[in-house]
Amino acid sequence: MEFQEAFRVADAAVVAKTEKHLTDVEFAILEGAWQGLSYEDIAQTKNYSLNYIRGDVGNKLWKKLSDALGEEVGKKNFRMALERRSHSSLPSGNYQQPSGIEQELPYRPLPLGSKLYIPRPPVEESCDREVLKPGSLVRIKAPWKMGKTSLLKRILANAEQQSYKTVNFSLRQLETAVFTDLDKFLRQFCANIAVNLQLQPELDEYWDEALFGSMTSCTNYIQGYLLANIDSPLVLGLDEVERLFEYPEIAIDFFALLRRWHEEANNLSIWQKLRLVVVHSTEPYVKLNNNQSPFNVGLPVKLLELSLEQMQILARHHELNWLDNSSAERLRAMVGGHPYLVQLAIYSLRRGELKLDKLLEEAPTQAGIYNDHLRGMLALLQEKPKLADAFVKLMKNDGSVSLEPQLSYQLESLGLIQIEGNKAKLLCQLYQLYFREYFQV
Repeated sequence: MEFQEAFRVADAAVVAKTEKHLTDVEFAILEGAWQGLSYEDIAQTKNYSLNYIRGDVGNKLWKKLSDALGEEVGKKNFRMALERRSHSSLPSGNYQQPSGIEQELPYRPLPLGSKLYIPRPPVEESCDREVLKPGSLVRIKAPWKMGKTSLLKRILANAEQQSYKTVNFSLRQLETAVFTDLDKFLRQFCANIAVNLQLQPELDEYWDEALFGSMTSCTNYIQGYLLANIDSPLVLGLDEVERLFEYPEIAIDFFALLRRWHEEANNLSIWQKLRLVVVHSTEPYVKLNNNQSPFNVGLPVKLLELSLEQMQILARHHELNWLDNSSAERLRAMVGGHPYLVQLAIYSLRRGELKLDKLLEEAPTQAGIYNDHLRGMLALLQEKPKLADAFVKLMKNDGSVSLEPQLSYQLESLGLIQIEGNKAKLLCQLYQLYFREYFQV
C-alpha cells in the first residue's frame, strides 16, 4: 500500500465522521510517520516546531483517526489500521469520492502530468537544457512551498525521457543523528544514491577513511563505482540542502565536494556524466570559500510568485468562473502570489466550502483556511526568540528594514518575508494581519 492511497483512506474515514478533510499539517505528520520518521525529524522536515507537531496536532490527529476508524490508532500502528480499512468498504455518510482535481491536495508536490502545475517560463526550459550539458550544475532557490520539489520532479522526468539515469534525494530523508559525523553522513549519502540506482552499495570496497579520509573516499566511490557502473549520464537531484546549513562543519566539506565534482568535468570525461540539481530554500549562511562553493557556479534559478495571469489559469483548471482579474487581484492582495497560499484558496473555493468574500474575511483568523499553517508558523517563532524578535522588528516598520543575515535567511526560507537587496519585507498582508495580534504590534 502506497502512502497516497493510505492518506486517501484516512481522509475518507475522517470526512465521513466529521465532514472535514485532514489538514496540511496532519498530512505532514502522517507522511512522516509513514516513512518512520520521529516527531523531531518531521518537525525539521516540514519547518514546524516540535511541540506543535507532537503535542498540539499529533495527539489530536491520532484521536481523530481512532474515532474515524473505530479502533485505537497511534503513530506505531496506524499503517495496519489503514491497510485493514482499505480492504473493507469505505464508511457510509456524507463523504463523496473527490474528483481527480480535488485529489491533488495543495500541500504536497504535484504529480507529473497534473493540470494544476503552472509552468513559470523560462524556468522549466532553461533547466531542461542545462542538465543536457556535460558536468552541468543547476541551483534552484525559493522559499518553502514555492514549488521547488514539483519543478525538480519535472526536470528529472525530462532527463529520463533522454534515457538518463536520475536520483531524487532529499537531505530531509536523513535522520538527525547522521549529521554528527562527516564520514557517517557521506556513507549514508553514497549508499542512498547506489540503492536509487539499483546497485548494491559496496561501500567498503572503495572506502578507507583512515588512509584517504572521508571526502576522498566519497569521491573515489562516486567516480570508481557509481559513475563507472552506469552507461548514461546521471542527473542527481539534491532537494532541501538547506538542512545542512544547520551543521556548518559538515556543510563546508560536503558543498566543497559538490563544487569539486562539478569542476572535475573539465578534467576527466567520466565526471561529465554527472549533472547536479541543487535545491534550497534560502541562501547559505555558513561561511563557504568562494572557490569551494557550489552556490556561485552553474545555472541559478529563482522561482517567483505566480502572476495574475497564472492565478487565472490555475482557477480555470479548478473550473472556477473567474471572468476577469478582479477575483485574482483580491486574492493576491491578501496572500501575494505564493503558490501554496494561492492553491489552498482556490482548492477550497473549488470544493464549495465558502465564497471568496468569506475566505478573505476569515483568512487571517483562527476560523480561516490558513489557520493550521499560521499556527504552525507562530509556534515556530515562539520557540525561536531571536527569529521572533527579527520578525516583530519587521512588522513594526511598514517599509523594508535590514536584518541580521542569518535571521533574514531563515525567515525567507519559511516564506514569511522577501529579501530585496539588503532589505527584508513581509511576504503578504495575511502575515501582517495575523501576527500583529499575537505580537501586539
